[in-house]
Amino acid sequence: MHALVLPPGPALSEAVRQALTGDGPAVLPLSPDLPRPALEATLAALRPTHVVTADGVRREPDGEPSDAALIIATSGSTGAPKGVELTAGALLASARASLARLGAREGDRWLCCLPPSHISGAQVLIRSLLCGTEPIIHSRFSPAEVIASRADYVSLVPTQVRRVLDAGADLTAFPVILLGGAAAPAGLLAEARAAGLRVVTSYGMSETSGGCVYDGVPLDGVEVEIGGDGRVRISGSVLFSGYRLREDRPFEGGWFVTSDLGRMENGRLTVLGRADDVINTGGRKVVAGAVAEVLAGHPAVRDVVVVGRPDPEWGETVVAVVVPGDAREVTLDALRGFAKERLPAYAAPRALELVSQIPLLPNGKPDMVALKNRK
Repeated sequence: MHALVLPPGPALSEAVRQALTGDGPAVLPLSPDLPRPALEATLAALRPTHVVTADGVRREPDGEPSDAALIIATSGSTGAPKGVELTAGALLASARASLARLGAREGDRWLCCLPPSHISGAQVLIRSLLCGTEPIIHSRFSPAEVIASRADYVSLVPTQVRRVLDAGADLTAFPVILLGGAAAPAGLLAEARAAGLRVVTSYGMSETSGGCVYDGVPLDGVEVEIGGDGRVRISGSVLFSGYRLREDRPFEGGWFVTSDLGRMENGRLTVLGRADDVINTGGRKVVAGAVAEVLAGHPAVRDVVVVGRPDPEWGETVVAVVVPGDAREVTLDALRGFAKERLPAYAAPRALELVSQIPLLPNGKPDMVALKNRK
């Protein structure tokens, strides 16, 4: 198993191709921008047999081989590195189902402007392989360069779509913009679609080979149900085979039990938020994601994340971290009133923090640890 500490480019794409076809070893793509302590912790936890950098290949004496094709390094709430092992069969099943749902054809070109060390970026490389084309790879995101790429398809995260809209960039030439990585605010989707963009939202994670539910509907070969605890459960050929060098496997009867709460209505999934993001305030439980979804509908809110922070009276207090469109209209009283019209009063935020942008992880998701610990 080779850890590839390489920038996005042809060498990494070729290594992924060989891993899928069995002509090469399993690959663990890692960003060369990782701070050295984080890189060393990941290598120590996942124990590749070789480390590949721009300077060459180094053999690791304590490395362990893998039967997977691709290992994606993720971090849980503790920040401990964890490796999601994905077989070629799971990755290809996901990519084929994605291309079929989007209507992509042989010869279509994909633009990759997401990190290949994350499943969203890696899947762009795999979809390109199945389309028989070379991916167009951008190491940094630029709305102007996205337009100039002349690609047929692109996968973006909500923050990138926001930057596209703010820059006035015209991406209507793309038949579809696949949007994932984090929940998209309703206002952002409405604004994007009003600008003529055909946006398809995706839900999934590394353990499901990436997005496995498009616009609320599971891809072909994927089944979704809601367990008695309210958590989303997923089955199908896209699932991971396990966590590298770990015994924990979050499966029940063949179903992968996610950390997300959701509901199914008429075959369509709505994700309410993460189970571990439930805020216990004054003895009442509040789903942070559900509150954020409501607040995102306020006309003066451009982006919002809701978190729970310790409070001596309430145990936890509901805090809205907001990127305002008009700061004069985004006040705590205004947001509380807006929320109380749509949610129980105890779910309304008790604190407001205005920021210029939401802090993000490299995969485009909000950095919840940083948000919860802000002073």
